[in-house]
Amino acid sequence: MDTAPAPQRPLVAIRYCPKCRWLTRAAWLAQELLITFPDAIDVLLSPGESGVFDVTLDGALLFSRAAAERFPEPKELKQAIRDRIDPDRSLGHSDR
Repeated sequence: MDTAPAPQRPLVAIRYCPKCRWLTRAAWLAQELLITFPDAIDVLLSPGESGVFDVTLDGALLFSRAAAERFPEPKELKQAIRDRIDPDRSLGHSDR
């Protein structure tokens, strides 16, 4: 029986500030991403330092709350992830 490991999926990491109580926001975004890309990505929630809310894809920064001075919108994260992992994929209403 061949038990070759499954190919590794891209990893989206959401690093959030637990002191700021941003776990709920991070979990909600993770849910949105997993609903859109159920078999295409893995998502990791990771507590970070004070004030942080960063989203990376395989280590590359997709969004930084500090740089943008706001939280990410699900639509922009979905589009950024799609553009990197499957540019031809339709996101339906998130493409509008």
